[in-house]
Amino acid sequence: MDMHAPLIDPFARPINYLRVSVTDRCDFRCVYCMAEHMQFLPKAELLTLEELDRLCTTFVGLGVRKLRITGGEPLVRRGIMGFFRQMSRHLGKGLDELTLTTNGSQLGKYAAELYECGVRRVNVSLDTLDTAKFAEITRWGRLAQVLDGIKAAKAAGLQVKINAVALKGVNDVELFDLVKWCSDEGHDLTFIEVMPMGDLGNEDRLDQYWPLSDLRDQLTERFTLLDLAERTGGPARYVKLAETGQKIGFITPMTHNFCESCNRVRVTCTGELFMCLGQEDNADLRAPLRAYSDDTALREEIRNAISRKPKGHDFDYSRQKIEGQMTRHMSHTGG
Repeated sequence: MDMHAPLIDPFARPINYLRVSVTDRCDFRCVYCMAEHMQFLPKAELLTLEELDRLCTTFVGLGVRKLRITGGEPLVRRGIMGFFRQMSRHLGKGLDELTLTTNGSQLGKYAAELYECGVRRVNVSLDTLDTAKFAEITRWGRLAQVLDGIKAAKAAGLQVKINAVALKGVNDVELFDLVKWCSDEGHDLTFIEVMPMGDLGNEDRLDQYWPLSDLRDQLTERFTLLDLAERTGGPARYVKLAETGQKIGFITPMTHNFCESCNRVRVTCTGELFMCLGQEDNADLRAPLRAYSDDTALREEIRNAISRKPKGHDFDYSRQKIEGQMTRHMSHTGG
């Protein structure tokens, strides 16, 4: 077998999109992502920045064209800008895009440097424009700091996409406010259905669940929705609002899953490769990284894992109980 051949899964899907979590830590404690009093991983369990470089470089050599850095909050990892600078060497040499998902809290500090490292787009998680609700959802976050970070990103030349988790009884009344604000600011907006991940002892995902079919129906009352054929390598389906020209995305793992076109895998901050967000099967990439100085065993482990990539996940809310629930927190796997 050619160990440098591109990655193709058992369903003939090319795997060219890698999401890498660089830390499980965050300066927020969003209610759908992690517990308020999280037990974070010991530092020795985390991949070093040098190991992350080796791992990502290996994936780029195997055909990954898009690399998204996630967390936790990736920008709270010490030395992270050095890692972005290192990864930028692959742009135009196999890698088409280097990007990240962030809560926006550190963008004021790092936006200009991210642009210098070749980052051109960032996804910012922002579920509400209401200061009190923002504090309630994030527990520790300050809305003003995030809005300032988004302004800094825009000023640095970064295109900002807003990701909003649809939460029934929380931001459902803000639908049109969020749409208008994104239109005024020139940001694309993607809504995400809440997923059954993490300890549900304190947060009932079924109570939070707001199906995007309902959200879309509300949008059609005020706007003309034009379906777009474009895909960005992620799971969103897009529409254009004829009246404003803006783009709205819908990520619907519950009401309409996107597994048939899945081209991505995730690596956690401890080096676990998850072939599917909604399945527990994973491969340990930290072991070959630490056991061998060359990357032959690492490439072999990656290929073996991709050969087990499932057709889809099992998330299901339809029976009024949560099926396919994952016990790990989103912050562990990477957002």
